[in-house]
Order: sequence, then C-alpha cells, then structure tokens
Amino acid sequence: MKSVSIISKNEFKVLILMPRFQLTTKITYNYMIPLGLLYISSTIKREGYVVNSVNLNHMDGTISEIMKKELDKEKYDVVCTSLIGGPSYPIVEKIVESTKEHITKPKIIIGGALITSEPELMFSSLGIDFGVLGEGEITIVELLEAIRKGVKEPKKIKGIIYKDNNEKIIKTEKREPIKDLTSISYPDFEGFEFSEYLKHLSSNQQTYNQSYDYPLPYPLLASRSCPFQCTFCYHSIGYAYRERPISDVINEIKKAIKDYKMNIIAIYDDMFSYKKERLYEFCNEIIKINKEIPWKLKWSCQLSVANLDRDLLKKMKESGCELISYGFESYSQKVLDSMRKPITPEKIDFAIKATLAEKIGILGNFIFGDVAETKETAKQTLDYWKKNCRGQVALGFIQPFPGSAIYHHCLKKGIIKDKLKFIKEIIYGKKVFNMTDEMTNEEISDLFKEVRRLRNKYMRHSVPMSVEKEREERYKIKLKCPYCCELLVYKNFYLQKRLLYRSHITCRKCHMRFYVLSPLIGLSGMFPLLSLFAEMVIRKIRSDIKVTQI
Repeated sequence: MKSVSIISKNEFKVLILMPRFQLTTKITYNYMIPLGLLYISSTIKREGYVVNSVNLNHMDGTISEIMKKELDKEKYDVVCTSLIGGPSYPIVEKIVESTKEHITKPKIIIGGALITSEPELMFSSLGIDFGVLGEGEITIVELLEAIRKGVKEPKKIKGIIYKDNNEKIIKTEKREPIKDLTSISYPDFEGFEFSEYLKHLSSNQQTYNQSYDYPLPYPLLASRSCPFQCTFCYHSIGYAYRERPISDVINEIKKAIKDYKMNIIAIYDDMFSYKKERLYEFCNEIIKINKEIPWKLKWSCQLSVANLDRDLLKKMKESGCELISYGFESYSQKVLDSMRKPITPEKIDFAIKATLAEKIGILGNFIFGDVAETKETAKQTLDYWKKNCRGQVALGFIQPFPGSAIYHHCLKKGIIKDKLKFIKEIIYGKKVFNMTDEMTNEEISDLFKEVRRLRNKYMRHSVPMSVEKEREERYKIKLKCPYCCELLVYKNFYLQKRLLYRSHITCRKCHMRFYVLSPLIGLSGMFPLLSLFAEMVIRKIRSDIKVTQI
C-alpha cells in the first residue's frame, strides 16, 4: 500500500451527520434516536479525532443550505452519515450531493442497513467514496486511519466498499462481529443534542414515552442482533447474537440517570434476552436503583414469546416494566413455520393474555402476506385477533426490506423489478405486495380492505372531557379510559390541530392503548358523511406536514 501524506489526528477533522427522519425543512423532535451512529461518534472521538456532530432534525432549512453552512465553517477531511431507513435515501442523497459540490471536497463515508444490504447498488447510485458494511466501530477507525495516512488502496480493511485506482468497485472481506461489547464506548448522546431532544418530548409521543407527562427516555442497547432468522428481518450487523453483561448495562443506566435524570429506559434490542436468568438479574438491579432515586425508573423491551412465564412477567412488572414488544406476526402455525419463527400460536396466546393480566402494555403485530399466506390462514389470524387482542395488537402487511429473505424472494419472482426505484420511492410508502404463492391480487386487495376495516372497528377511543392549552401545540387533557374507566389527566399532550386530532395514548392504570379523538372525529363514527370529511381533512393535514423540498 502506497502512502502519500500523513495528517496528525488533532488536525484531521470529521463531520458526522444524523440524517433527518422526515421529509421536511422544519425542526422536528419526533424521531427515534439511531444508536448506531452515536456509537460510531463516540468511537471516533475516543481515538482522538476532531469530531463535529450535527443533528439535522434540530435545524431549519434545506439540506443544501445546512450543508453549505456547516462545510463553510471548517475544512473537513471526512463527512460521515448513515442510510438508516425511513425516508433516509433522498435525504442522504442530498447530503452527498451538497458535500460533493462544496469546494473543500471532503471524503464521504456512508454506513447503515441499506448500504450493507445492497452495497454495490447504494455505493454506485450515491457516488460516495467509501461504504462501511455491517458493524462499524472497528471498521471506521481503520478506515479513518487509512485516509489520514493517505493510503490509496485500503483493500486490507474488512467490511468496506470503495473504488480502486482503476475505478473498479471493491468490496472487501466481511468484518467479524465484535465479541466483547464492553470494549465499545457508550453512545455519544450529547454530540447530537440529546438534552435539546429531551426538552421537546410530549406525553403522547412514542408508546414507550407515555408513562410520564414529561418523559425523559434513555435509548439503550443491551445486546446486538437476534438469535432468530425470520424471513422478513434483516440484521445489518450480522446474525451473531451477543449480550452485554448486565453489570455493564446497569453502569450505563446509572450514568444516564446522573447525566440526564432519566425516568424511562427504552431498550432497543431486537431481543433483550433469551435467558430468564439474565432478565431476573436485570429486574433485581433496576429494583435496587429505584430504591436509590426519588422517582420510579420505568422501562420497556422486546422479547420473544418462546420463553415466557407468569412469574417472570410479575418480576418485570415489579421492577417497573411498562411495555413489552413481541413479534407475533401470525396465528397460523403454517405461516409461522414459513417465516422461520420458532414459536406457536399457543405461546402467542399465553403472552398476550398473561402480559395484559399483569397490566403491562403490549406492542406487537400480526402481519399478512407471507409466501405461505392463504385466505384460510389470514382468517385464522383475524378470527383470533377479533376475539382476544382487544385492539392491542396492530394489523399490517409484510414489507420486503432490503437484505431480508422475503426481499430476495420478491427479486426472484419479479415482484420487485427495479431495486433502486423500490428503495428510493416505494418501500416506505406502505404499498402492499402480493408475495404469496396461493392468493390472487384481488384476494390480497380484499384482505387489505378487511384489515383496514377491522382496525377502525376494534380500536377503542375516548373523546376528552376538557382540553386546556398550556403552550404552543401542548395541552392538558382530561378523559376516561375506554377499558378500565379510570379518569385520566395528561399534561404536555401534543396536538397540532386543536379541533381535529387523533392520537394514540396508553392508560396509566390498565396500560391498554386507545385513540384520543377530537369531538368532531368522535362524532364522525355516528355520521358517515362527517367521517368521510374528517378523514379527508386528516389526510390534508398530514400531507401539509410533508414537503418535497429537503
């Protein structure tokens, strides 16, 4: 490898951008923190590089305007961001375009799930300098070192994609998973204005935040990847499931409480724990913490129904668990087997009933459209849902996310004909695909209409008794839970439109979710024409929020 020049670390400047998660030019705080990018930032800072982190969600203006302003401030050697998901492709595309147009011409590095799942396609379409594939902490350090030292052919670095001196795209050997997760620095929250983010959260924003009027949630990763390989999932960091020691997790939580006075721990893991012993250990440690602080620390996580019992749920409730997200997906064993989910309908039934009995909230989905789906399997799931789920389990359709087995099925069958168009324009538009072997397009369309009808019919709602304005777009509302009839008061409740609104909320007594509806929308259930008008206005409001210029 030939070296040209070496820049010292204290002169080598890196700009890390958190992309926007909405197609808007306005400031927004309604998004989930992307922990992967925060880990990359803390890793680079630990290595001694000069790092400036910018959260585009907290800035007004177009991407082009913001990028010019930021790149004019400093002469950066490298600009990093991530193709995370949501509408991130057009936003990252604009970041890349603006960076390439700037006179300073910094190197551009992109990581994340999309470039890992389709490396050659994303690398070529965006026209970047380097892509980081998979788990990035070790890779980014080695790559920055090579750029800093002027290495022209970094082919020995695992887990990257780049062009060699002959303009040939090179994808290097796959990076091994990081075995010791304690070797990684804690995420760089403050670099991306986490304190600012916390100030603007509302009591009805994101289900895991709804325990408090003024939520202070701390996103946390206690493990990486998942022990299962469901056909609709894609794990960009690989399929090696690794857990952090609970002692290390608790140390991070204690630091977060000290730094931010957190009152909620939102565990982002795809699978928090498959071992009961680990969950009991975590619960006991949280109970200890709750004895040491003057407020109750509450938490949420994602679990499998495969290894659950009532005693464990009781312990989780005792320690402050308010919400469990489960991967149900189908009530048909035939479909579950096709999805490669190692669970049964009986375990799903137990998880739903036992969790609700312990007054722990549920997040979960039944998703239709698997390869093995038929009219009969769909009916089996819907019949169970109507009888047992009480509006607490969402209904939807499988989306073929890039990298997943179902995505490759769609490519093979010609269901997805243009991969780039699919990623740029289609996947996040909630389009329904017929990926089944036995259902016609008409049958899929009929199923979609039935799912939409049932969602509206079975989700309960409450119209507030009073709504008092506290400040701009924040209200104090009083209402009755449609499940347990508890009189509830929520402060700091976000409403964009005072007379026409619909928002999910969780009862703080029984932990059932329901809609909060404005009186106009509440009345629309009795008057079909009014219902149609209300729906048209809601769609108009939502379309006004999204703007094409980014």
